[in-house]
Amino acid sequence: MNIIKRNGAEEKFNIEKIVNAIVKANKATEKYKLPDEEIKEIAEYVEYKCNKMGRAAHVEEIQDMVENQIMAKGAYDLSRNYVRYRFQRSLVRKSNTTDNKILSLIECANEEVKQENSNKNPTVNSVQRDYMAGEVSRDLTDRILLPQDIVEAHKQGIIHFHDSDYFAQHMHNCDLVNLEDMLQNGTVISETLIEKPHSFSTACNIATQIIAQVASNQYGGQSISLTHLAPFVDISRKKIRKELIDEIQELGVEATEEKINEITEERLKKEITRGVQTIQYQVVTLLTTNGQAPFVTVFMYLNEAKDEQEKADLAMIIEETLKQRYIGVKNEAGVWVTPAFPKLIYVLEEDNVYEGSKYYYLTELAAKCTAKRMVPDYISEKVMLQLKVDKNGEGHCYTCMGCRSFLTPYIDENGKPKYYGRFNQGVVTINLVDVALSSGKDMKKFWEIFDERLDLCYRALMCRHNRLKGTLSDVAPILWQYGALARLKKGEKIDKLLYGGYSTISLGYAGLHECTVYMTGKSHTDPEATPFALEVMQHMNDACKKWKEKENIDFSLYGTPLESTTYKFAKCLQKRFGIVKGVTDRNYITNSYHVHVTEKIDAFTKLKFESQFQRLSPGGAISYVEVPNMQNNIPAVLDVMRFIYDNIMYAELNTKSDYCQVCGYDGEIQITEDDGKLVWECPNCGNRDQNKLNVARRTCGYIGTQFWNQGRTQEIKERVLHL
Repeated sequence: MNIIKRNGAEEKFNIEKIVNAIVKANKATEKYKLPDEEIKEIAEYVEYKCNKMGRAAHVEEIQDMVENQIMAKGAYDLSRNYVRYRFQRSLVRKSNTTDNKILSLIECANEEVKQENSNKNPTVNSVQRDYMAGEVSRDLTDRILLPQDIVEAHKQGIIHFHDSDYFAQHMHNCDLVNLEDMLQNGTVISETLIEKPHSFSTACNIATQIIAQVASNQYGGQSISLTHLAPFVDISRKKIRKELIDEIQELGVEATEEKINEITEERLKKEITRGVQTIQYQVVTLLTTNGQAPFVTVFMYLNEAKDEQEKADLAMIIEETLKQRYIGVKNEAGVWVTPAFPKLIYVLEEDNVYEGSKYYYLTELAAKCTAKRMVPDYISEKVMLQLKVDKNGEGHCYTCMGCRSFLTPYIDENGKPKYYGRFNQGVVTINLVDVALSSGKDMKKFWEIFDERLDLCYRALMCRHNRLKGTLSDVAPILWQYGALARLKKGEKIDKLLYGGYSTISLGYAGLHECTVYMTGKSHTDPEATPFALEVMQHMNDACKKWKEKENIDFSLYGTPLESTTYKFAKCLQKRFGIVKGVTDRNYITNSYHVHVTEKIDAFTKLKFESQFQRLSPGGAISYVEVPNMQNNIPAVLDVMRFIYDNIMYAELNTKSDYCQVCGYDGEIQITEDDGKLVWECPNCGNRDQNKLNVARRTCGYIGTQFWNQGRTQEIKERVLHL
């Protein structure tokens, strides 16, 4: 059994350390002292409680248990001495809050940080450098930049102030890159002018450079559209055709128009292959300044094309993108595996969703790719046009920013809808489970506490906003001056982009399932409990509307992904409220509005049920269904895709894509328990070395490949199949 030290490192549980600490406090006590056998009883009880937790206990939790047991023995003087000792030690630690954490990062001993982000390898220097800077930034944020009640609420898991390790800098969350503007009108990268490209392959190369630059100047995900690359297909077509005609004339041979067109298209397809390959391999191999591959989403939407020729060219790009992703990339052993990025989103629309429709072949290819590589994910044009309606009453279909954060509809000064070039200012998440437990099942008290916590979130979000307010465009020229988000002048503030709905700021939420279970005694899928869950959602939307009217800032409700925070929240809840069956008895809480991972429900019922919650999550939401290996059952995948088209805006299918480098096993890598800790193990050879296992799982909208903390690992282990 392990414990987690204050610097994040894990070490073996040592009962003697508990005994020694109590003995020291006992010696300093003048009145009632505990006999040795009772000190041993306390230590053994704490050991028993830690074993029952099913995870590594934090040293602070252990000390709380010790203190409670001393009090239970009636040794109040001893308890005071023990508390005094803890306080003195905390003062020593506070004299420098970051040194130990940074040193543990460098030595790769910080287990919490190592498992914080499943797309970062904490042994790599660039990642360590980012984490070290993050620790300093977080320390400044906690001590100086944020109000102490917000800091304390974050520490207690009442709210989560996302990405506090980047808060000291004037950085935003995620965005939709205006790739069209940058390619058509030129941009500047590292003080070098990049003009409009003269071929598709060059456009792809420039796009990857833009992706890397954007990723290094923000902390969230970004999205680009393949539609913005489509015009360069015809530019290449004309260029190839001219070169071919020159070759024919130089050789003195004759060729029919039909033959010229045929050879031109053959060469064009090869260029498209090279261009798409550039994007795939560059994105996978690039490391941004924060030590990871760019969190980039690639959007594939046929109806975004301006005309039929552009749509046909876009279809060729989409086809090649899906084919290459289906193949995958080679790992260090030369085996084809599933890459985490780029994330792909495919729009289901009238001319590709039905058998016999013009672009149905693309949908079939997408289904095969999903069955093998977990992407693309799917947006229903039909449903999105109903949900994303602008002030003129017109519906729109567009991509999310990163994994699930959606902009709200916006009409620019020219009366035209605008999405690319917009962004999200940041996120603060409310822990709905804590609201419920704090109420003690008193419904009146629940709504009162809920409003108090929402006000706390509002103030925290305004801290996010005010940190960006006054930011000069010079801090990130690629974003604010050279087209990714704007074309502001040097020295100009970005303030005008923070108001009026141009950008969004997100109120996240977590644990709707557990909140509903505690307050009603039933899952939110139960018809008797669903109205309460929907009322909770509406209440948060009403709060966002009120804040928006007050500040002229586009507050929006967002279904938080909770990659590592699901574990943090669970630990905080257990510490504050103990183990409550069906509520705090696991090491994770449920993401956003999702049906609990252990609940037996079929794919179609789950998607239909969750669609009503997506409608109430305008700032971002995604639903998933857990499926077995579907590579030999593509018709079933297509059935789910058609159901998505008719019923829900944004959804994905989760399957498994693993490989053991020791024995070559390519089935599902299993999760097993070892001395109270969950570990990944090859069922074929027993290999547990994470450096020799390729495991890909979707955990927060993105695919993770660097493993996860104990809470998220338990959640993955307990997932039931929906198909």
